[in-house]
Amino acid sequence: MKNLVKIVIVSLLIVSCNKSADYPISNYILRGGAFIVNEGNFRSGNGSLSFYSYDSLKIFNDLFVNANGRPLGDVPNSMAIKGNNAYIVVNNSGKIEIIDQSTLKSLATIQGLNSPRNISFISDNKAYVSSLYSDSVAIINLNTFSISGYINIRRTSESIAIAGNNAFIANWAQGKEIMVVNTTNDRLVDSIEVGNEPESMVFDRYGMLWVLCNGGWMRQYYAKLVEINPSVNKVVKTFTFPTKEESPTCLKIDGLGQTLYYLDDGVRQMDINSTSLPATTFIIQESGESFYKLGINPVNSDIFVTDAVDNTQRGYVLIFKNDGSFVTKQQAGIIPGSMFFKLTFETTND
Repeated sequence: MKNLVKIVIVSLLIVSCNKSADYPISNYILRGGAFIVNEGNFRSGNGSLSFYSYDSLKIFNDLFVNANGRPLGDVPNSMAIKGNNAYIVVNNSGKIEIIDQSTLKSLATIQGLNSPRNISFISDNKAYVSSLYSDSVAIINLNTFSISGYINIRRTSESIAIAGNNAFIANWAQGKEIMVVNTTNDRLVDSIEVGNEPESMVFDRYGMLWVLCNGGWMRQYYAKLVEINPSVNKVVKTFTFPTKEESPTCLKIDGLGQTLYYLDDGVRQMDINSTSLPATTFIIQESGESFYKLGINPVNSDIFVTDAVDNTQRGYVLIFKNDGSFVTKQQAGIIPGSMFFKLTFETTND
C-alpha cells in the first residue's frame, strides 16, 4: 500500500512538472511583463533573450535559442516592438534579428550593419538605426526588412528620440551634440550642443526632451542633465553634476512623464520640475552589486534594475515597487542589459 501511495505521488509530481514545462511562453508574454536583452560576453556570441512574467512572477531565460535553435548573437544591445514584430539589435554581430513577439520565432535577419545600437520607428514603413562606429544612421524598410539607405550625420550615434517630423540623435562616443534629422526627407537639419557624451534621452509630459550626458567613460568632464525644447531646438535648462567622478547612465521616465530616473551609484529619482539634482539615492546599490541598466514600467512605475555581477556569469534583475520597496531578485543571462516592457494584458485559455 505504501509503495502504491509513493507511485501515485511521484506520478502527480511528474504530471505537474510536465504541465509547467509545456505551458507555452506565448501565454505568459500575452499577459504582460518585460523582455530582458542579455548582452553576453564580447566576441563570445552568447547573448540571449529573457522575459520576466507578471503572471508567473519569474524569469524565463534563453528564449531565442530555444525558439530558433541557434544563438542570438554577439552583444545584443537593445530591443523594440512594432506591431507584432520585435526587433533585437545585435551590436557586434552587425545585425537586427526580427522575431514574432509572441512565439519568438525568427521572421527575418537584417545583416550588414556597422555596429548598430538602437532602433527607432519613424512610421509603419520606416525606422532609423544608430551606429557606434559609423558616421551614418541606417534607414530600415520595415516592409522588406532591409537597409534602404543611410543618413550621413557626420557623427557616431547612440539613442534616438522622435518628435513630430524630427529625429533627435545623440552623438555619444566622444561627442557633445544632439543631431536633428528631418524624418520626411531624411536630411540633417540642425545640431544642439549639450554636455559630453550624451547617452540616453526621454520626453516628459510637456514634450520637453531630457538628455543625460555622462561626461566620458574616463571621467574627463562633468556629467550633465540637459532639458531641450524640441520645438526650437534650444537648451532651456542644464544641471551639472558636482564631481567628475560621477558618471550617471540610463535616463528613464515614468509613464506619466513626470519623474526621471537614472543610475548613479544606485537609482536616483528626480521630478521634472525640480530645481536641483537629487542629493540622496532612491534605491541603494548594495555591496557586491553592479547596477548596469535601468527600466521603468510605464503602467505601474515598477523599477527594474539589472545587476551584471562580474560580467562573466549570469546576472540578475532586481524589481522594486514605485516607492522603492524591494519585490524580487531573479537570475537572467550574462550581462543583462536593456529592457522592453510588453504591456498588453490578455486572457488566454489554460
